[in-house]
Amino acid sequence: MLLISKVIGDILLALDSGNLAMLSLLDLSAGFDTVDHHSLLQRLRTSYGFCGVVLKWFMSYQTGRTQFVRTSATASLPLPVVHGVPQGSVLGPILFLLYVADLLQLIRRHQLVPHAYADDTQIYCFCTSTSSPTECADAVLSWMRANRLQANPSKTEVLWCSSGRRQHQIPTTSARISIVDVLPVSLVRDLGVHIDSDVAMRSHVTATVRSCFAALRQLRSLRRCLPQQALLTLIRALIISKVDYCCSVLVGISGHISDRLQSVLNAAARLVFSARRSERITPLLHDLHWLRVPERIWFRLCDSICRVADVEGRRHMRSSATVMCL
Repeated sequence: MLLISKVIGDILLALDSGNLAMLSLLDLSAGFDTVDHHSLLQRLRTSYGFCGVVLKWFMSYQTGRTQFVRTSATASLPLPVVHGVPQGSVLGPILFLLYVADLLQLIRRHQLVPHAYADDTQIYCFCTSTSSPTECADAVLSWMRANRLQANPSKTEVLWCSSGRRQHQIPTTSARISIVDVLPVSLVRDLGVHIDSDVAMRSHVTATVRSCFAALRQLRSLRRCLPQQALLTLIRALIISKVDYCCSVLVGISGHISDRLQSVLNAAARLVFSARRSERITPLLHDLHWLRVPERIWFRLCDSICRVADVEGRRHMRSSATVMCL
């Protein structure tokens, strides 16, 4: 959530300054499965100073794994896994980020801004940048080929962002990436958040409302079969989680867009209490201890700020303790 908030925040700052912003989402084909073990261990040793027992831990973690294919009662012979980091593990995404850390430095040398979350890489720049995004993309693809990572230029997306009054200034020409011409799009989905070219978040709210009402229709058909507490648990898992997901990026949205999200909470509250549409919604929300959408957005934003401040505070305390020990 912090990553996508950072990306959208930087884009909004650029638009407030009167600039255009370009966001490029790079696509990797089986990124976790193509990490070379030897290169990863060498990088841990030379770039991060891992040695001795610690390096042997990572070597033991990577080696000795096998894989096979099973269909019904037939299974293939097991083969050793010599590439890739385990998906679904805690160390897998961390090791992948350590493996591609040099790629982020390469992007920064082109005066562009990179962000990475596991195998999802975002590159963005503003119109004041003197570097060519196409040149950077070609350098990124060359680095990936040299490090045995497979990029997919045909699935790479480019989004130009501007304020609503400057939409006519958005470039419409394609960008040449490797041998593929990538046309700018008007909407991208970045880490589950839909971003429009005007960053008004209409598409994200529309997708969220559509998904929530589809789940509510299914829950409504089960209402008589479920006790209230079980229904409330399902609504929290299927509805509230979607409304709250990355909602801190919705700070400053228009009242009309906020009302659409509020209609989801209202419908969910009425479903819990089997209330009619004519009944007042405020007492129902109060009994459920649900904040209205504007308050939920600000609560999530403040919660994120507190988390960041807590991490920075602990980091400052550790550095202070280190200085005192020295």
